[in-house]
Amino acid sequence: MTAPAATNNAPPVTALGVKRLCKAFGGLKVTADVTLDVAPGERRLIIGPNGAGKTTLFNLITGEITPDSGAVILNGTDITRLPSRHRAHLGLARTYQIITLFARDTILRNVTLALLGLSHLRWDPFINLDRQHHLIDAAHAALARVGLEHIGGRPLAQTSYGERRRVEIAMALAQNPKVLLLDEPFAGLSVEERRDVQKLLFAIPRDVTIVMIEHDMDVALEFAERITLLHFGEVVVEGSRAEVVADPRTREVYLGH
Repeated sequence: MTAPAATNNAPPVTALGVKRLCKAFGGLKVTADVTLDVAPGERRLIIGPNGAGKTTLFNLITGEITPDSGAVILNGTDITRLPSRHRAHLGLARTYQIITLFARDTILRNVTLALLGLSHLRWDPFINLDRQHHLIDAAHAALARVGLEHIGGRPLAQTSYGERRRVEIAMALAQNPKVLLLDEPFAGLSVEERRDVQKLLFAIPRDVTIVMIEHDMDVALEFAERITLLHFGEVVVEGSRAEVVADPRTREVYLGH
């Protein structure tokens, strides 16, 4: 008698996979055969000089830009042709290099609106957001994670730049992502604000995989476990912190020699 085939319930080996991703604007190739394999729970750092294609790579992963070729795999599912708005429902969230929030609304309302975007209630044009207590409670919880619950009622326009960075991270975390993309979360922050955001990122549990673009190498190297160096849209070096820092190609890209 033949034994039944075993069912493989093991989690995917790769939380985020990018396979030979290419994108060109006219004659300018901004992403050239980029391949990444980010393990579940990994902290991956994407580095490279200005114009290396780092933010474009994020835009391709999130679906804001359509690739010319290649594939994006999220937890074993090919999402290459999936509309951007659907990717959040599969556990993909991101922050942006340039903060895009509603300055006239309160901090709490900004986070609540982010949660509304994942709810079926978003299709109701007559919804009274103030009565959606489950969304508001979840927004309070997200703000507590980033240390801002005590000023949730403050208009965003009356907050510091560092607080806005934390609001944006709270909005992403409120969506319970499996993969979180952070686009320069330390940009423009003071030394003290960097410390606060760094502490916040270290506190994110390992069931969230994090891929981060960052120019502040001192902070980023301490956070990252593996590093990918992009230059002119291509992966030049990839490996552990020690391997990438020691690789002569890293020095060549950043210092020109």
